Amino acid sequence: MRLEDLSTPALLLDRTRLAENCAAMRQRMQGHGVALRPHLKTAKSTAVAREATGGADGPWGGAITVSTLAEARYFAAEGWRDITYAVGLAPSRLAEAADLLSQGVRLTLLTDNLACVEAAASFRENGAPELRFLVEVDCGGRRGGVEPESPELIAVARAIHERPGLSLAGVLTHAGQSYHASGPDALRRVAEEERAAVVRAADRLRSAGLPCDTVSAGSTPTAVHAASLEGVTEMRPGVYVFFDLDQVGIGSCDMSDLALSVIATVIGHNRRAGRILIDAGGLALSKDNSAREFLANAGYGLVCGLSDAAPVDGLYVAEVHQEHGLIAAVTGEPPFEAFPIGRKLRILPNHACMTAAAHEAYWVTDGSGSVIARWERVNGWG
Repeated sequence: MRLEDLSTPALLLDRTRLAENCAAMRQRMQGHGVALRPHLKTAKSTAVAREATGGADGPWGGAITVSTLAEARYFAAEGWRDITYAVGLAPSRLAEAADLLSQGVRLTLLTDNLACVEAAASFRENGAPELRFLVEVDCGGRRGGVEPESPELIAVARAIHERPGLSLAGVLTHAGQSYHASGPDALRRVAEEERAAVVRAADRLRSAGLPCDTVSAGSTPTAVHAASLEGVTEMRPGVYVFFDLDQVGIGSCDMSDLALSVIATVIGHNRRAGRILIDAGGLALSKDNSAREFLANAGYGLVCGLSDAAPVDGLYVAEVHQEHGLIAAVTGEPPFEAFPIGRKLRILPNHACMTAAAHEAYWVTDGSGSVIARWERVNGWG
């Protein structure tokens, strides 16, 4: 199938760039002597997971991270057995977790509070499989987790360790603040904050006589820029498989690394407003405009021709409605003649995770201008 034949909007994935991004991250983690546990919340695809891990039993290990239990079930059905569910566990989902464990999945859960531990201990009394937990540590992102020097860290870890049927695997953190830093120096500082926090938490657990085999950290920016990962056992970057404009803006990658784009069709010219209308709006592109923090005139995505993912100078998606995107020029009018009604083009997304979430599948290209495969993905929570 040719790109011109795709019904739009369509999610396009460059397999060559995907493979290069995955290989580069593997090499980076091997250089640090740290295991790579890719976070597949971005891709939500077994085909992408095979590129990232070499397969469930592949040469680079089959350990993965997910953000929903729907993802865990999806990957488990395709043979992945070592899965970390890196979102704080809601007690109402204990039965789902136990079902995966009963199928032989080595599922590791996450919590930062005693209420969840007590609920898990009560649930386990009914004969469920052993529940394995990491304690979430806040390394500065101020989302979830206990602080590494807090008494709560020891209290939650000890409660897990001492309750029958529960086991303490270690600690986990995520430097969410890395997405608001820019440039190598700033990102190296955040990476060190992340490393130091989770290693300090691990040291405190061990000093208290508690087990701590896993010391898990990771975001794409910190995985790319970390100067040292001493004391960390694994990293969990995710968006690196595709990269996006946000990562370009903060300095984690170059524009040439972007593997994901959305194909759209020109559906109108509004010369009064100086806008080219396309059939990809907020649902197809997302309304995430995070790249604007560090990348001028990114809007809701940058405009490229259909043949490649090289941005057209000065063109961007200035507005999005549900099914409409409005392309504008940084200065003057957009080139209406170059983009006649019916012409297809590509949009580079700000945040690949959010953009991909609206689509059922990837249309895969090898850079030749043809579609070589259709890769399904899992969406939703159920």
